[in-house]
Amino acid sequence: MTAQINMTTTVILMALTASGYAIATLGMKLASYQLNALALVLMATGLAGAALAEITLLRQANLSVIYLGIIAVESLLVLSVAAVIGDRLTPVQLSGGAMVLVGMILVSQ
Repeated sequence: MTAQINMTTTVILMALTASGYAIATLGMKLASYQLNALALVLMATGLAGAALAEITLLRQANLSVIYLGIIAVESLLVLSVAAVIGDRLTPVQLSGGAMVLVGMILVSQ
């Protein structure tokens, strides 16, 4: 049985899921330098939050559109964080991010 939620709630849950994955990714990046409590907390909190939001989404939504939306938002967040922490973004990486966004727009219409 699926529950129906409105588009605003769907978008918010997609953003929460993507944010959770992005937070977990940041924790993994920190752990790659030194495994410490902050890295572990970021990974655990991010993955738990993402899982809870995603479970709610999957109860009502079209799987392909939801996953593309999550990947698109997560890509934007991770690329933004990478730029902020000083990782160099190549034109290929930026083009890949743009393709994910274009794909999401095409699928959602």
